[in-house]
Amino acid sequence: MVTAMDLDAWWTVIDQARTAVGDRADDRNLPDDPLPPELTNLLVTLDAAEIIDFALLLIQVTDSAYRRPLWNAAYLIEGGCGDDGFMDFRHGLVLQGRETFTRAVADPDSLADLPVVALMSRDEGGWIGYESLSYLPREAYGRVTGETGSFDAAMEAAVPHMDRPARASGEDWDQEDDDENRRRLPRLAALFLDGDD
Repeated sequence: MVTAMDLDAWWTVIDQARTAVGDRADDRNLPDDPLPPELTNLLVTLDAAEIIDFALLLIQVTDSAYRRPLWNAAYLIEGGCGDDGFMDFRHGLVLQGRETFTRAVADPDSLADLPVVALMSRDEGGWIGYESLSYLPREAYGRVTGETGSFDAAMEAAVPHMDRPARASGEDWDQEDDDENRRRLPRLAALFLDGDD
């Protein structure tokens, strides 16, 4: 896939949105989550072609996290995680920013460092996943151009030609096996399996 926007520029848009909302950037469970609207407002500053590029790169980035070890970490954190839930989890992980995203894909146990994960482990609220991230570029495109038909047509033309994974990659294990989770995700297991009741 060739786009005019490169990954550095793409992540810069995410980071600018995170910076703009400050300390409210990491928890998708807020009643008035400020990050998605801020990201949409930044996308509106791009031209129509760049917004399409952003949407295509979003697919590429989330596909790069379509990995079994990360999925098993999401399952542990959320107390279960199906196909749709894992897509939401990966979208929310994108909103955590490039450094956190990249580290989590390489080492899912690093998610134990996130304050929102600690909150979740104590049942004190918090959430990582975000269901509607893929809708934000479409909304921004509509605001820029006054229509979304050409956005939909561009995506429908491009996505079938993208090299996308048919299934999650990486080593898998039984998500319900607490001993295996302790072995492979020791820090997350300490929070979610071995924490104080």
